[in-house]
Amino acid sequence: MKPDRATLDAAISSIMSAPKDGAIIEQLCFRPDFGARTYVDEIAVTAAGGVQNCRWSHTPWMKLEDGSGDPRIQVSILQKRVLELVCDPSSDDLHPGDTMIVDMDLSHENLPIGTILQAGTAQLRVNDYWNDACVKWKVRYGSDALDWVRQEDNITRRLRGVTCEIVTDGVIVNGTPLTKV
Repeated sequence: MKPDRATLDAAISSIMSAPKDGAIIEQLCFRPDFGARTYVDEIAVTAAGGVQNCRWSHTPWMKLEDGSGDPRIQVSILQKRVLELVCDPSSDDLHPGDTMIVDMDLSHENLPIGTILQAGTAQLRVNDYWNDACVKWKVRYGSDALDWVRQEDNITRRLRGVTCEIVTDGVIVNGTPLTKV
């Protein structure tokens, strides 16, 4: 069952009370192709190639003028409390496909643009791209969930998550902390 707007709004205080730093990476995922999800215990990432085996390297949804993938969308991070709120584990809804799930405050206040995050041996930079959710978010989780992440008051809370550029190649390991540098 898709959450209604009252349920979503009532969860804001819980979402915003998530830890500010040192959250444990609880799930790693990459998308080898459209509609495909692969869950792993570790992911190799490079500034040049993005997440190893992810479709960003060959069919990115956001491109630079030369047709290559925009590095601002190499890694996506979704807050665990938001995922648990919108995604019904008993349904056939496809996981949104974010690279990692963490129980961490992803708001602009906590992670301003340019913040460097340590994820395993890799470093990521929070960028200026606003993940406003797409039509697939609406189809999977309902129009209330789409309107909720796009609500003016919620934009700075980054309820749909944050996207990052890889600045230091490395390996991200499930179960390790995501920390601000």
